[in-house]
Amino acid sequence: MNGAAPLAPDARPRARTAAADRPLPRPAAGPRITRLAHRLDTAAPDERTALVADFWAAAERSGTPLVEPLDGDPDHRAVTFLWRGHRATRQVLLLANRLMDRDHLAGSLLTRLPGTDIWYRTQRLRADHRGSYRIVADLTPGPPPAGGGPLQDRLRALTAHAAPDPLNPGRIPGRWGVPDSSVFALPQAPPQPWHARRADAPRGTAERHRLPGATLGDERDIWVYVPPGHTAAAPLDVLVLSDGDMWFGALGIQHTLDALIADRAIPPLLVLSPDAVDNATRWRELGARDPWADFLAHTLLPWAADRWPLTADPARTVVAGQSLGGLAALYACLRHPGRFGNALAQSPSLWWRPGMPRGVPKAMTGGVPWLAQQFADAGPRTVRVHLDVGLHEGAMVDYSRTLHDILRAGDYRVTRTEFNGGHDYACWRGGLADGLVSLLGR
Repeated sequence: MNGAAPLAPDARPRARTAAADRPLPRPAAGPRITRLAHRLDTAAPDERTALVADFWAAAERSGTPLVEPLDGDPDHRAVTFLWRGHRATRQVLLLANRLMDRDHLAGSLLTRLPGTDIWYRTQRLRADHRGSYRIVADLTPGPPPAGGGPLQDRLRALTAHAAPDPLNPGRIPGRWGVPDSSVFALPQAPPQPWHARRADAPRGTAERHRLPGATLGDERDIWVYVPPGHTAAAPLDVLVLSDGDMWFGALGIQHTLDALIADRAIPPLLVLSPDAVDNATRWRELGARDPWADFLAHTLLPWAADRWPLTADPARTVVAGQSLGGLAALYACLRHPGRFGNALAQSPSLWWRPGMPRGVPKAMTGGVPWLAQQFADAGPRTVRVHLDVGLHEGAMVDYSRTLHDILRAGDYRVTRTEFNGGHDYACWRGGLADGLVSLLGR
């Protein structure tokens, strides 16, 4: 496949690089902060203290960020992120998933309300936004750098110490030493009805197993979910899901599976979810790589078939993943269509190509992604694809649309969802459930 000829110019989908359909964040004035600032301007010292105390008490009751309507703009909200500083606080940095520019961190600094311990930043966001964020305060003695490279270096060093918002109870777990993040969802964000554990849903079992890696060259921990009430006589649908350490070890995806099955949104299914081990291993194995696809088809599925009653029907077998795992899911269907008949690819890393050094490229060029070209050259196959991508993921949105167009032109059965969010498990956990319903729902 690596030597395939490129698409002819007249067969190439037109690149869609315009951002007109992208919900760009903009600075805004938060109504509560604005009202407080006006009152503080004319308040006596004792009254100022009481006003600030009342503001924080209200923020603790309502939780943060503050989400407020905007006059004459029902499709957007003013979203105010808060931090309670103290005498040593020099500056406060907001790290919001895909709402910040890592090359210009000063653009994500909070502002101090003069004479108070209130640090704030208000963004105008579309009312269906969902995302995660962390915050960090700079307590370094002395004034911070005035700007330019020294300020960027100071802020970049701070990012390693960012933590969840203490006034926001919503959390998404971190990974490999990264702290948890806080989560917010605006009123029109897509619901995630199967996210939480439900008392009325019978529980399946989720256990870790260890099996030889064969093509991977080492042993690998595998999370296995077995649905409630399964019988040996009934072959189970199968989901192969990358990043088991995150989905089962941190996010508790088994509760989502229990709820989906209890609601009959999907049939009972067996889930096989290999751990990713660490960042270096994940980069080395995932993507469009033969050893990983062969491991799934030739080692993982036969190992599971010896222990549980799983289907051999590719139409009832889904391979799923996120980011590099999403690309790996697509490639597994391309390489083994007789075993994997469904791909659920969330924010797939379609910028990837063979021989690329580790890391996301700083500048991503347009055109037809490498993997999309492989699908175009392979011709029609009985594979279903569900694509899921966030509108704040830059060029990845265009790459996903290009792949969608190529698959449709090749008579693949393909669906696509574009959500208002970033490269974010806070969004993927709902999208995974919706994608399974799209592919397996009856």
